[in-house]
Amino acid sequence: MLALLAAGLALAVVAGAQDSPVPSSHLVCTALPPEAVRTGCPLPAMPMQGGAVSPEEELRAAVLQLRETVVQQKETLGSQREAIRELTGKLAHCEGLASGKARGSGATGKNTMGDLPRHSGHVVDQLSRSLQTLKDRLESLEHQLHGNLSNAGLPSDFREVLQRRLGELERQLLRKVAELEDEKSLLHNETSAYRQKTESTLNALLQRVTELERGNSAFKSPDAFKVSLPLRTNYLYGKIKKTLPELYAFTICLWLRSGASPGIGTPFSYAVPGQTNEIVLIEWGNNPIELLVNDKVAQLPLFVSDGKWHHICVTWTTRDGMWEAFQDGEKLGTGDNLAPWHPIKPGGVLILGQEQDTVGGRFDATQAFVGELSQFNIWDRILRAQEIVNLANCSTNMAGNIIPWADSNVDVFGGASKWPGETCEERLLDL
Repeated sequence: MLALLAAGLALAVVAGAQDSPVPSSHLVCTALPPEAVRTGCPLPAMPMQGGAVSPEEELRAAVLQLRETVVQQKETLGSQREAIRELTGKLAHCEGLASGKARGSGATGKNTMGDLPRHSGHVVDQLSRSLQTLKDRLESLEHQLHGNLSNAGLPSDFREVLQRRLGELERQLLRKVAELEDEKSLLHNETSAYRQKTESTLNALLQRVTELERGNSAFKSPDAFKVSLPLRTNYLYGKIKKTLPELYAFTICLWLRSGASPGIGTPFSYAVPGQTNEIVLIEWGNNPIELLVNDKVAQLPLFVSDGKWHHICVTWTTRDGMWEAFQDGEKLGTGDNLAPWHPIKPGGVLILGQEQDTVGGRFDATQAFVGELSQFNIWDRILRAQEIVNLANCSTNMAGNIIPWADSNVDVFGGASKWPGETCEERLLDL
């Protein structure tokens, strides 16, 4: 029985020494009575071997840390071997005393093993805390490792170059955005101006349509066309097939559009043998528009080189050489002593767009008209002011009784062209 008791005590001591350090207190052995042997010697609770396996043990890095902990525990066990040997000696001494005094000993039994650790749960808790600490350290190292890799992926000098390049690209992008914003603002302003112009034109057209619906319609010529002279050359021109009779007065009206500079050139010229400047309307260089009759000159206060359609009328009479100039139905100038008492000679050549230095030819490119002409009419009398106003606002149709505007009466040469068109409608687009 004592042998079994000694063996159990030895196992308990060894198991306790493996789990935690044994305190170096001195043990006192006392002989136990048989009753105490029968009832059993209270022994320290057997520590639970092992513990629940933690899921973190699957991590290799945690296993390495645990190995280090095992090594430390081995060192601790080595330091405790002396204590174990001391306990073994005392156990043997106690066993000898017990065998000699087992009979007849009435001494009260005393628990001499009370200074042994009865509970080793704190050792398991300590290991669990150590394992958790190792797990936290492992996660911290992993985060540090990822951070170091992300920061050390590129050489420091290369990262500086990259940062500078990115900064330059960002500044360029900001400048480009600012330029685009400026262009957007400018485009918006131009679009607004164009929209206003378009709306104004549409309103004018709607007003014109309303007038037509009310019956106050402008006359639309059966031969509504225009002559286009796009280049300043000496070979583009139009020619009127009919000629003039002898005239003692005349009114010449036409629509023209030109933006040429300097000077619009020569809208028309009439030459007869012996006088190439019998009737000429010309704006040459920086000079004002001039009306020539028998090579005599009168300067007209007309301004038509703005690229818009304008209605021009000039009148003349041989009596005192009286003349008048109208633009868009308004009389802008008048005078006298322009070739007084000189009759216009018949049988000459009437040219559109060129000034003649010989009858029907020898044109000078610097005096050529550049633009468009239409509704060129000549009367053998001075029209009243109201008649001219009606022609200018397209409220009446009155073809020239000497030279009417008709497709069959106009030839074009050298690249000049005739296009269908109604100047009364086109002028609304210029408003």
